[in-house]
Amino acid sequence: MTICLADLQNPLDNFSTLVELLSYRAKNQPDKTAYIFLRDGETEENSLTYGELDLQARSLATHLQSLLSPGDRALLLYPPGLEFITAFFGCLYAGAIAVPAYPPRANMNLLRLQAIVKNAQAKVVLTTKSLLDNLENHLVENPELATMRWLNSDRIDTNLSSNWQKPKLDRDTVAFLQYTSGSTGTPKGVAIAHGNLLCNQRSIRMGFGHTDKTIFVGWLPLFHDMGLIGNVLQPLYLGIPSILMSPVAFLQKPFSWLQAISRYKATTSGGPDFAYDLCVRKITPQQLSSLDLSSWEVAFNGAEPVRAETLERFASYFAPCGFRREAFYPCYGMAEATLFISGGLKTASPILYQVEGAALEENRVVATESGEGTKTIVGCGRTWLDEKIAIVDPESLTQCPSGKVGEIWVSGSSIASSYWNQPEKTAETFQGYLADTGEGPFLRTGDLGFLQDGELFVTGRIKDVIIIRGQNHYPQDIELTVQKSHSGLRSHCGAAFTIERKGQQRLVVVQEVERTYLKRLDIQEVIGNITEAVVDNHGLQVYATVLIKPGSIPKTSSGKIQRHACKRGFLDGTLNVVAHCSGNTQHQAQFQKLEVDVNSLLAKVQQGNPDSQRVNINAVQ
Repeated sequence: MTICLADLQNPLDNFSTLVELLSYRAKNQPDKTAYIFLRDGETEENSLTYGELDLQARSLATHLQSLLSPGDRALLLYPPGLEFITAFFGCLYAGAIAVPAYPPRANMNLLRLQAIVKNAQAKVVLTTKSLLDNLENHLVENPELATMRWLNSDRIDTNLSSNWQKPKLDRDTVAFLQYTSGSTGTPKGVAIAHGNLLCNQRSIRMGFGHTDKTIFVGWLPLFHDMGLIGNVLQPLYLGIPSILMSPVAFLQKPFSWLQAISRYKATTSGGPDFAYDLCVRKITPQQLSSLDLSSWEVAFNGAEPVRAETLERFASYFAPCGFRREAFYPCYGMAEATLFISGGLKTASPILYQVEGAALEENRVVATESGEGTKTIVGCGRTWLDEKIAIVDPESLTQCPSGKVGEIWVSGSSIASSYWNQPEKTAETFQGYLADTGEGPFLRTGDLGFLQDGELFVTGRIKDVIIIRGQNHYPQDIELTVQKSHSGLRSHCGAAFTIERKGQQRLVVVQEVERTYLKRLDIQEVIGNITEAVVDNHGLQVYATVLIKPGSIPKTSSGKIQRHACKRGFLDGTLNVVAHCSGNTQHQAQFQKLEVDVNSLLAKVQQGNPDSQRVNINAVQ
């Protein structure tokens, strides 16, 4: 579904920058609540009206304009809360480029943060007093960070707002750098311009069917694209309230998310697939009776593979609370495309497509009925506005015929221009041209998929596809098989990859163990189940199985498994191992517990050891 930009009549579409947009909201609805933050996911801690946000942004911008030149970068380090939103707009109002980043803990390795600072060449750090106090000792050990100017934005005088000088901005001005680690763990800063953001906001509004009656509830981290562009900027674009909570509050108590949707009668909310799975596993039947999810119109699901099984389990479990299956909204996007690339119709149920698993391993799409070897793929919708999706053979760089899996290429006004200060990676990713027609440039997503009647189906990532004896295997399929093989294994917390041994590719599985199973874990039973399940479902022998501590598997800032980082950890012995088994088959394996004592590990968890209690994705702490 493609809609011409010129056909849109909304007056907001005439804005060129987010500064114009917020100024418009502050002028026309200054007293309307823009954001509410829930402490512990339940109690209203503070809120911001559009007028208050504009005032605080102008005040902070005035101070920043005395320190920075237009286009200078400012690093944003904030705990969950509304202070981040004020700082983000303060940067835009100053003409500076915001650089949102993961707020480090006191005991956290700062190598990723140092890499971001080095690449962005940030001159100032904006943060809160409490976070700065916690980081003081760390700064002594990290001279690059210590020499930067640190600014406590809590104490900015609002009287400064009258001295604000509106910067010269246009659609092509870079608003912020969205750093994405990707599967390799190397941070790359996507340069997002104001025009990219406004175009993407229009796409989200149309694709999600949003209106001025929409109500948002969100727990996603604000420094990440889905949380920032979805839960912060889309409500601003619509002129509606957004109720926010911390990711930790959701992870520790998933009920708090659905409780907030019920309490505020939210119409739009969502997250990655694992969030819905977590709700089914953690919310008790007793808690269901207090929920009313009948207002929920758009339950978006993205950022990781959308599983048909998850949709079915969630819809069935929460149907008594008024949740409707057609509210599910599988979608596809990435930072390089600002955020949103494709999504379906708000009123339609998710599209499920059954294909032959064996054919898919050969990059062929063959529809089939239910039965052995069938794989169900969830559709991620269609493009909106001027975007175009092409399915391209990654080797010949020609468009794939119908029924063929290829790399997903995307073009349109939401696509960013570059990675900041990385020209080679920019050319590789943002400058794809079809070899036969010369059409382009396209964003090369690195994802595999196919189109069926205009619907996009995502099947995996190019670099993660496992090839053994000439057959393609999707790691997420193997990972799901592993996690279903035993109740003591954590969902969405495993990695499958290959290593080379004696000239052949061998399958390795790394999998987190459920915390509640640590004390009573039967290593031989668990690894035996894994081995048998992978053989039965995929015809593959597992060369090595590694069971690791809860919360320790490497993930990107959006919660995607970093399979390459897992592979490095396996090879250099740095994984947080509970148990390990090597060998080609179950019978050859020598089951052995390593020096990590499970009882001791459990005791550390119960005593509050910070390393053992890390929640399951880095992005949402």
